[in-house]
Amino acid sequence: MEGLRFDGREQEQIRKLRFTRNYISTCPGSVLVEMGKTRVLCTATVEDRVPPHVKGTGRGWVTAEYAMLPRSSAQRVVRERSTLKTGGRTHEIQRLIGRSLRAVTDLKALGEVSVLIDCDVIEADGGTRTASINGAFVALVDALEADGRWRGEKLPVKDWLAAVSCGIVAGMVVVDLAYAEDSIADVDMNMVMTGNGGIVELQGTAEGEPFTKEGYDRMIDIAEEAIEKIIREQKKVLGAELSGRVGTI
Repeated sequence: MEGLRFDGREQEQIRKLRFTRNYISTCPGSVLVEMGKTRVLCTATVEDRVPPHVKGTGRGWVTAEYAMLPRSSAQRVVRERSTLKTGGRTHEIQRLIGRSLRAVTDLKALGEVSVLIDCDVIEADGGTRTASINGAFVALVDALEADGRWRGEKLPVKDWLAAVSCGIVAGMVVVDLAYAEDSIADVDMNMVMTGNGGIVELQGTAEGEPFTKEGYDRMIDIAEEAIEKIIREQKKVLGAELSGRVGTI
């Protein structure tokens, strides 16, 4: 049908989204996020130490690591530890996750505490970095709440955070690209945004012909609508009480 995508979705429709909290019994800040067939296990660990460049400042730190499990894709992914080198893509994605979460974390209120985020891709079908950010945010909130330092009080999280991919495929502006779309996209973009509408990061690339400002504006609009939907799901899964202790509602 004209206007529909290969999987029957509308242009502005995200894939089925699901957050499963407390996925690992030993880690209170553990979330399995599923966006269609893309599944990422996100964990958050709170530690009473900070990296050297933060020590003595009275501020905290949030950092992230990202990895794809060997059979998360059709062909086996080689574990990077076996090559003794972190790949450029991995390095880029984990830096993106870390700085996105820092953008909404009150590092001063956090104190000299580190939160270590681990995002492990179980199954990859496009949008693994954006799914990681969505799940990592929920894991961050759960880990801080479970720590006990802020029990019953506002958590050191200033705002909500979500991310989504968007792009132009076969002349259509679409959101939340699965791999089948991402692999043939004319334009591929990722957007990270706060609940208050602040843009944390935009990553956009024309794979062939340059795109227009009109196309860019349309991608921004469709991504913003999708992020609002994702944040509503984050609030729903965290519940009213816990959501009330996070930034704005």
